[in-house]
Amino acid sequence: MGFPQQILIPEIIVCKSGKDRANVDNIILWCSALLSRQNGFTPSLLSLFFTAITGVFFIMTDTGVQKKRIYILDDEVITVRRLVQALTKDGYELEGFVTAAEAIARIAERSPDLLITDIRLGDANGLEVLQQVVAIAPQTMVILMTGYASIDQAVQAIKIGAFNYLAKPFRLEDLRQVIGDALKSASHARLTADRTTNTPDRFGEIIGRSPAMQEIFETIRQVAPLNCNILIQGESGTGKELVARSLHAYSDRASHPFIPFNCGTFSEELIAIELFGHEKDTFTDTVNTRPGLLETANGGTVFLDEVGEMPIPIQIKMLRVIQEHCLLRVGGVRPTVVNVRIIAASNQDIEKMVTAGSFRQDLFYRLKVVLIALPPLRQRQEDIPLLIQHFVTLIATQFGKPVPEITSSFIDTLSSYSFPGNIRELQNIVERAVALAREPILTAKALPSDLFFSEIRPLPPENAGNQLKFLEQEHIYEVYRRTGFNQTETAHQLGISRTTLWRRLKALNLIPDKR
Repeated sequence: MGFPQQILIPEIIVCKSGKDRANVDNIILWCSALLSRQNGFTPSLLSLFFTAITGVFFIMTDTGVQKKRIYILDDEVITVRRLVQALTKDGYELEGFVTAAEAIARIAERSPDLLITDIRLGDANGLEVLQQVVAIAPQTMVILMTGYASIDQAVQAIKIGAFNYLAKPFRLEDLRQVIGDALKSASHARLTADRTTNTPDRFGEIIGRSPAMQEIFETIRQVAPLNCNILIQGESGTGKELVARSLHAYSDRASHPFIPFNCGTFSEELIAIELFGHEKDTFTDTVNTRPGLLETANGGTVFLDEVGEMPIPIQIKMLRVIQEHCLLRVGGVRPTVVNVRIIAASNQDIEKMVTAGSFRQDLFYRLKVVLIALPPLRQRQEDIPLLIQHFVTLIATQFGKPVPEITSSFIDTLSSYSFPGNIRELQNIVERAVALAREPILTAKALPSDLFFSEIRPLPPENAGNQLKFLEQEHIYEVYRRTGFNQTETAHQLGISRTTLWRRLKALNLIPDKR
């Protein structure tokens, strides 16, 4: 028996884990030793021969089926080790972490199919981790586990985006069942998304058949592959983040993180820390360097929502990031190179803010390479029936209820409403109707009575003596409209009692018609 002088080198072996590699080595050594005793071949030559054979074998078997990737996060090392060992035997690719910081950094680098995380962690809260995962890796399913289970916490977790919630101690078989369900759900969601993405009435998660929305779809197709910054303008609730996510999903950055950040939520100091991160020892009790969202999103997209609320000093720092592709962490002296695409959004007219001096002109032009203006829902009423059907099906499924029949009275009533809160308000109205429905049918009776009022604005006075009263009425109307015609919230914002507000609204003919 002879051997060829040149055979495959050991580097061709593909092993999914160190355990696989060790098993292969043991087999090689055992077979080599056995045949060398029987046939007089040298162990080293036989070892190289079996390395070549098993290398080919592993490549053929491992490339046939891609293993599902699961991350385990728990501050108890023993728990992580046991779950990793147990689930590895089930054919999954496992990685374990004992700190949230390490897990989030790894997820941003290479997102898993599934994350299993404890609620109580040494350096974070599991719900906070869940929120970050939803932001940077929305395709990742999340299962939460805790030894301190509560109904409120479970409900909160599911609302944020967790697939399921397990109370410790749990049986391994129960966990395996939940894992299987989660991965099946993820596969089904991907298939559904693939089927619905490019229908005429839908682009990704955006729904609309109106000419205005069809134009938006075409703009997304054109500019998504381009590495340019984009400014999205539109009223609150028009779906600006959905457009941003679609731009990311159809770009070359889709495999990297998409991280949204609301500039109107934090103070100037906190915005700087969240976006740019900080060096260790910058603040009291900060013993570690913390990367900001711009670093975490490296290679991907950062969505700056309500960018008009960004303080001027932060605008200057963002301008440097866009121009020089680098940033300085808070307390840092050495720049960090970043590669991110910026998509900004605002419900304000940024160009008017530039004229007023509240927004930097140079940053405005850097952000507005392409401007996408989203129309309010009242200007695309032909899309309302599509959105109603979508939300009814989605919400009924989430509630575990049969999808109810939608009557023409339900659709017609909503189609004649102005929707000051736009799509977000429509979704809330539909959610309430589905939640309270006692029969498998939705009629106009399922809608809140405030939708039936006569929307008549106060008429201007004929003489100057009533000008002050008119201005007061106009102000009340505007606040009432901004709150989505919520009388309690309007009274709170105006600083008057609900009874006083009711009298003023009655005088303005803005009290709901009870017919």
